[in-house]
Amino acid sequence: MDQTASDDHAVPCHPAWAWHATLSGLCASLVGIGLARFAYTPLLPAIVDAHWFAASTAAYLGAANLAGYLAGALLGRPLAQRVPTATVIRAMMVLATVTFFACAVPLSFTWFFLWRLAAGLAGGALMVLAAPAVLPHVAPSRRGLAAGVIFTGVGLGIAASGTLVPILLRQGLTATWLGLGILALMLTLVAWRGWPDGGAVATRWRGSPRSRQGTVTLRALYGEYALNAAGLVPHMIFLVDFVARGLGQGVARGAEYWVLFGLGAMMGPLLGGHLADRIGFGAALRCAYVVEALAVVVPVLTPAPGWLMLSSVIVGGFTPGIVPLVLGRIHELLAPDPAAQQAAWGVATTGFATFQALGAYGMSFLFARGGDDRLLFLLGAVAMALALALDLAAAVGARRDPAAT
Repeated sequence: MDQTASDDHAVPCHPAWAWHATLSGLCASLVGIGLARFAYTPLLPAIVDAHWFAASTAAYLGAANLAGYLAGALLGRPLAQRVPTATVIRAMMVLATVTFFACAVPLSFTWFFLWRLAAGLAGGALMVLAAPAVLPHVAPSRRGLAAGVIFTGVGLGIAASGTLVPILLRQGLTATWLGLGILALMLTLVAWRGWPDGGAVATRWRGSPRSRQGTVTLRALYGEYALNAAGLVPHMIFLVDFVARGLGQGVARGAEYWVLFGLGAMMGPLLGGHLADRIGFGAALRCAYVVEALAVVVPVLTPAPGWLMLSSVIVGGFTPGIVPLVLGRIHELLAPDPAAQQAAWGVATTGFATFQALGAYGMSFLFARGGDDRLLFLLGAVAMALALALDLAAAVGARRDPAAT
């Protein structure tokens, strides 16, 4: 199957194969992001309690994964330009699986750091490549549903890690890492034959007017998506630790909140897409920024379980749910040019990964210096508020200059 075809030229495959490919995409997001990236969050307090690493060091290891994600987002497409996309995807799923087995043995900080970096690299590459490899070969009338299923893998991975980790931890940290590795291996095997058998992706895009990409609205969208990434960091890395150690409720209780985070992540892409279909992607994004800011600031305002549960579900929902909203907004702004859309999505994804890594390292620095967890959540809420302010400012500018939209 020709992987160089754009969406408007790709031929939909037999429905049975298309859904096998969609299942493979789900497995890729589950392994590369849901497990390789997010399973570390419920493990953080256990790693500290087991004296594998100090609390400050363990937080930096979590941030290493986000730095790897940035590298994977940058390298994924260049790799796929040189070798078949399916080969790159399979290799990244294998790499993500190997990292779990490697992390079962904490030989040194450097060893652990490199493998957490590799896990992030695999996740970033899979995020860039997996869905675009599948969706052009799904019937247009089913692509929205297929995309929702693929990104639901993120939430499934989060929920699975929050459910399995406390059970596996009864056998020790080593057994926990090995168990996650076995799960990742099984998912990799399920996905193995579901990818399109094509060549490398095209190295050239059809040209589009540079002025379209240089508009105020599109540039603002890049900034909003990046700020949103930083705003998600406190829940992604520090939520379980905040509940387990900050509130003194223990690892098991913290993992329960992480399961809620995962349940939200499973629903987020589908609900976000449905909302955008009803009110438009631009309006849906503004609603998302408001709701996210309120949800992220909850731990600062109250430790009440009910509010923390709601915060976990909402932020979990928008962690993958913001992706189809931004992607859809890009398609609105750059229609009907798929080449420009692909280029813009690459810029947006890189900005997201960059700010997420910077936010993770910055917040880890504050955490290592004895900072209160609540300060981290406050900073996350500020980032969300800035994203909303940037969007509103761009909207005002667009009204003054209609050509900017």
